[in-house]
Amino acid sequence: IQTPVLMMLLGSSMLSALPQTPSANEIAEQSQQAFYYAGKDMTARVVMTLVTAGGEQRVRDMTMLRRNGEAGRQKYFLYFHRPADVRGTAFLVNKEPGRDADRWLFIPALNLVQRIAARDAESSFVGSDFSYEDISGRLLTLDTRKLLREETLDLPAAKQAGGKPCYVIESIPKSRASFTRKLAWIDRATFLPLKEEYYDAQKELFKVFTADEVREVDGLPTITKRAMKNVKSGHRTE
Repeated sequence: IQTPVLMMLLGSSMLSALPQTPSANEIAEQSQQAFYYAGKDMTARVVMTLVTAGGEQRVRDMTMLRRNGEAGRQKYFLYFHRPADVRGTAFLVNKEPGRDADRWLFIPALNLVQRIAARDAESSFVGSDFSYEDISGRLLTLDTRKLLREETLDLPAAKQAGGKPCYVIESIPKSRASFTRKLAWIDRATFLPLKEEYYDAQKELFKVFTADEVREVDGLPTITKRAMKNVKSGHRTE
């Protein structure tokens, strides 16, 4: 009589021990930490290439500095070295928990410090296909999200290991934004975003982000090459 009861208890214990799939919000939080907050600080020399639909290229060279504080606080700084028309341009971000980031842009040609308002955070970052939010991060509370499925993604970064199992997350802005829907493929192992698709008011795909190279830097999986393509114009930034 005791054996079936024991088996039922063991079965219940085994089920409770199985790993639980995190919620869409939990996945988004871990992804933001992995992408924007990895480690305590970071220094990088970045080359950004702007490519037109006709293949013409403009190269921008910059230094990026980041320091993390406690409870989500962060300071983020970019300084442009070349070309000459943007040399000395600087971008500073100050993040405080629970509110949108403060962003400033210094334009040396005008000797002007310009504050980037929250409503302008989705506009183009110094003429590239990335937005200010793409560079420094979007506040998670601005969107509602849902876990759609899990699937293996086949991308240059993923092909290094024969494809990556990913969570596919759908995000919908709570108020007016530059996109009406976003799909994100988030690596189940590292929580790095490997691909993102942005849809406009006509429900058409207009922008695609891809992580084209992922390497381990100081023991942390890091996206070392990424691209944003404007599907409608044919422009891309990498």
